[in-house]
Amino acid sequence: MDVTAKETKKKSKKKYIVGGVCAGLVLLLAIVCVWYVNDYYRADKVAMEAFQVASHVSRTVLADGTVVFEPEQAKAGFIFYPGGKVEHTAYEPLLQTLAAEGVLCALVEVPLRLAILDVDAAEGIAEQYPEIENWYIGGHSLGGSAAAMYLEEHINEFAGLILLGSYSTVDLWESDLEVLSIYGSKDKVLNKDNYLESKENLPQDFTEFVIEGGCHAYFGVYGEQAGDGTPSISNEEQIQVTVEQINAFIE
Repeated sequence: MDVTAKETKKKSKKKYIVGGVCAGLVLLLAIVCVWYVNDYYRADKVAMEAFQVASHVSRTVLADGTVVFEPEQAKAGFIFYPGGKVEHTAYEPLLQTLAAEGVLCALVEVPLRLAILDVDAAEGIAEQYPEIENWYIGGHSLGGSAAAMYLEEHINEFAGLILLGSYSTVDLWESDLEVLSIYGSKDKVLNKDNYLESKENLPQDFTEFVIEGGCHAYFGVYGEQAGDGTPSISNEEQIQVTVEQINAFIE
């Protein structure tokens, strides 16, 4: 075999090896993606049965998956972004309880359960309910941060921001927005350093409320969350306190 033939054979072998390695990496990436997509916190349907939709509140699902709890003669509207890697329906108990207090609540569904992948999920919702004058936006954990990002570009469309175990990474300090920040005293998931630093992004007169004994996961109904603290109150109690604070804030 001459030198040229040997070199051609070596090159072909290298291409085969490189191709095999690339194919292996693509397969590995696909496996990781499938695992990641399916590794999320699911709504605890058994626990959710303890929460009942009030008779004067209707539940509808919009074409994009947004779940809307609409009370009779709503006094305000609230668009909610779910926490990262949490099934969005896990927040239905919180929002249907708030709706019973007269607030129309729209719970958005986001791609791969990551609100950061669809910051504009709130787009067009308020326009479907023109009778409501005052709208608020917010969310839990990563969802709250994503909601703040959307709010930054639509400040004139909302009366305020509601953060649950969350913080804003965008600067809203000079706005006239009303802001409510709630977190649990046992929350070990919320990065407290980032939370304290992010206070500079909020209006000086923002409202902060700490739920004594509350944790990170109990804003939704999806069980325990890895790395979270041990709560000293029940899931139902934390949701009820949260609703009371949000309702008082809106009124």
